[in-house]
Amino acid sequence: MVNNDIKNIIESLIFASEEQITAKQIREILSSFSIKTDVNKIDQIVNALNEEYNTSASSFEIIKVAGGYQFATRKEFGIYVGKLFDEKQRKKLSQSSIETLAIVAYKQPITRSEIEFIRGVNVDYIVNSLLERDLVCITGRAETPGRPILYGTTDTFLKILGLNSISDLPKLKEINEILQNEKIEGITEADIDLFNSVNQEFIPNKIEEAGEKQEQIDFNEDENTAIESSNDEVNTSDDLVEDPGTPEIPDINIDELDIKSTIEIDKNLEKDKESD
Repeated sequence: MVNNDIKNIIESLIFASEEQITAKQIREILSSFSIKTDVNKIDQIVNALNEEYNTSASSFEIIKVAGGYQFATRKEFGIYVGKLFDEKQRKKLSQSSIETLAIVAYKQPITRSEIEFIRGVNVDYIVNSLLERDLVCITGRAETPGRPILYGTTDTFLKILGLNSISDLPKLKEINEILQNEKIEGITEADIDLFNSVNQEFIPNKIEEAGEKQEQIDFNEDENTAIESSNDEVNTSDDLVEDPGTPEIPDINIDELDIKSTIEIDKNLEKDKESD
């Protein structure tokens, strides 16, 4: 088969695909028809197609996004296409959601406590919202006490920003230089403070320094010692009436509760590893 025919096939596959299609997927489809090619050759053909579109001043091009190829309108025509979908505009992310998403994007994989250390507020609701929008996903568990869940960005995040991979994000050093040398409209002091926080390393000990330290109770070998000493301090009067018939509370294994509450997540992580 001549190269021109292969080029047309590749063009049609990218055009017909509802989602981005990878070079590997294209190669497998061609291979099923006994057409031999490789990933580099496919990439060269895509570049050749884009050169043709440039020469003919087409309004579209093939872009690399989330590890695959996809047709897209050129940026200069985006304002007109956006008008077409005015009625279908997606609900915008809140400022706090954008800040949290930026932290995850630049510091991934990252735990909730690390995000909260940077932002200084609880992020449970925001992280859950980003999970529902498929902008953030669970990537695994940290090898630290308690094995907290790690979060990272998704292919949906890359597609919305038009990025091929997370490495295509602007470098923090470049952003820092711009903030120092230029005054950008819309950038507030709060935005700069957040950027500086993202640049800092997560140091768990600083969390205790920032907040009030909780009082700790030293338990002796006899686990009832602390309870008895506490009762001695309170029950100083002989007139105190003993509480009759306090129901006995069964012992609860906290470790077992933790395992039960997270077993489903761990199973999904194992399935993802097997599929990879």
